[in-house]
Amino acid sequence: MGKKFFALFSALLAFCIILAPAAAHAANFSPNLSLHSDAVELVNLDTGTTVYEKNPSKRREPASLTKIMTYIVAADHIKDLQGTRITVTKKILDELSGTGSSMAGIQVGDVATAYQLLNCMMVPSGNDAALTLADYVGNGDVNKFVDMMNEKAKALGCTNTHFTNPHGLHDPNHYTSAADLIKITRYAMTKPYFMSICSQTFYTYKPVGGPNAGKSATLSSTNLMMNRNAADGKYYYVYTKGIKTGHTDESGYCLVSTASADGYSYLCVVLGAPAVDQSGAAVPTHNEMLDTAALYRWALRSLELKQIVGTNDTVGEIKLNYAWNKDTLRLQAEKSYSAVLPKGIAASSIILSKNVPRSIDAPVRKGQVVGTATLSYANEKLATVNLVAAESVDRSELLHTTDIVKTIFTSTWFLVIASLIVFLVVLYIVLAIIYNRKRKKLRKVKKYRKM
Repeated sequence: MGKKFFALFSALLAFCIILAPAAAHAANFSPNLSLHSDAVELVNLDTGTTVYEKNPSKRREPASLTKIMTYIVAADHIKDLQGTRITVTKKILDELSGTGSSMAGIQVGDVATAYQLLNCMMVPSGNDAALTLADYVGNGDVNKFVDMMNEKAKALGCTNTHFTNPHGLHDPNHYTSAADLIKITRYAMTKPYFMSICSQTFYTYKPVGGPNAGKSATLSSTNLMMNRNAADGKYYYVYTKGIKTGHTDESGYCLVSTASADGYSYLCVVLGAPAVDQSGAAVPTHNEMLDTAALYRWALRSLELKQIVGTNDTVGEIKLNYAWNKDTLRLQAEKSYSAVLPKGIAASSIILSKNVPRSIDAPVRKGQVVGTATLSYANEKLATVNLVAAESVDRSELLHTTDIVKTIFTSTWFLVIASLIVFLVVLYIVLAIIYNRKRKKLRKVKKYRKM
């Protein structure tokens, strides 16, 4: 009986306890900004918290932001980026002829390292470099390379992404989302040379072989936010690094970038700032860059990292069973947790909602996961953290045995069986009395007859 009861209690306890590590969520503090871009996601890289989003899952054409994934696939499949030499073919350049798309100016017959081609692709946004890399990695089949891009997007957890080419030229079936680009870019930032290449204002291209070997050309970054002298400094933002611009009439102006200042780092994706007006005329203003700068200024001026809970902070108690002279168990957060919050907001403004069982049985070991706590601010979920026992407590065998005995004697089956036994005993006594009376009566009759 005791084993059955213990198994039942354990099952109920397991159901109540949710084992989940701390996880970042969208805080989305809604700054008072008038943004031109159709889809936006701004993430604090120190905590992984999304501090602002607008249409994060909306599918949009990414234009040359596609090249972030092209970089990933190329870097995944070319192990020696500095030493691998690739020859630029006429087939590749002919495919881009007449598109009017951005080019790095590489020439037929040029022999360049994969590293050089990555620079030519990311700094001036060269479609010729992107297609050359895709052709090389795909063994002459660019479609095979595109399949690799889609497989990688799926592996990274992208749910609103599909690529049809490695450069980003218009195709209605070529799309992604701001949220997916955050996933893609964060992975790309772990690849060799990625941030150092993307953060360059200029790059000097000099083929290592072919008819133009030794001839150099200086290529400028398309990200005007990194160049104080570009466009009279209209878009310059001192803290910006990389990453990639994008633009077609269909996609609008797009930008993925980072900014770091005062110990804080952010990654920003903006998609769909208007590139043409209602009359079809080109919009000369790069509102994607103005939007990005406004978001960075807001985040760096208005938000700060605050510790919400420390590992030694008591965050509540629960009832403790089978412990001698101890009725409750203190709970602590498994790990300290900090959140990005508006400046001036006290940590006490964070609401902590516990999800723990009503009680727990001793023995308990310090650090044992007991339940979880959800942290939220202004109706926005920030994280879920594990709650653990703050101390070790041994079990009192006397109390445990007493409780088992009590459980047995108060169980329904025991009461039913005991009642049945009592009933049978009473029935036996009644029958015995009746039987004895009949026997006495029968003896009297026999005695009377003998007389």
